[in-house]
Amino acid sequence: MNWNGPLRKINDYRFEIPSSYPGAQQNLHMKTSGVIYADNSMIECIRMDNAPEQVANVTMLPGIVGKSLAMPDIHWGYGFPIGGVAAMDEESGVVSPGGVGYDINCGVRLVRTNLQFTDLNPQKIQALVDEMFINVPSGLGSKAKVHLNRKQLDDVLKLGAKWAIENGYGWKEDAEYLEEHRCLEYADISKTSNEAKQRGA
Repeated sequence: MNWNGPLRKINDYRFEIPSSYPGAQQNLHMKTSGVIYADNSMIECIRMDNAPEQVANVTMLPGIVGKSLAMPDIHWGYGFPIGGVAAMDEESGVVSPGGVGYDINCGVRLVRTNLQFTDLNPQKIQALVDEMFINVPSGLGSKAKVHLNRKQLDDVLKLGAKWAIENGYGWKEDAEYLEEHRCLEYADISKTSNEAKQRGA
């Protein structure tokens, strides 16, 4: 299904869905605009999918802060487009399972810190982003800083976050905020393939 909604070119790598867009069903009341990061050739491919409509839909979520964003790999998702990004207000915003890729988790996390918005000026934000880029593996072929042998990996699979906390990768209080209190009791690590374990180690 091709998407034929309005796009305004901001620059060579950004296109905007204006907040005046009424939606394919004429029922949208966008609170902000959507921005898709792509070049001219990518945007034509992106239009072949209806994911831009989901970018517009996300703008209607309660508590959205800033714009509804879409990365160049955008494609149709569950509510949110895959490749979509949105920030939500702490008080009035939502946590959306569709935004986390709940079916496969997509490696997305909601991270709570002790930072306040007032602690972050533009220079500090850049320093924080740079530090995260250095310390969080991302992209094809990236490697983790922590290397586990097979026994350690089996312990991680059995104990979950308890292993991480006991080995200095978290705080005891963290377990209170995790689903299933850090580990699925019924999980059977014998069902984990050797190939999956090799990737994890």
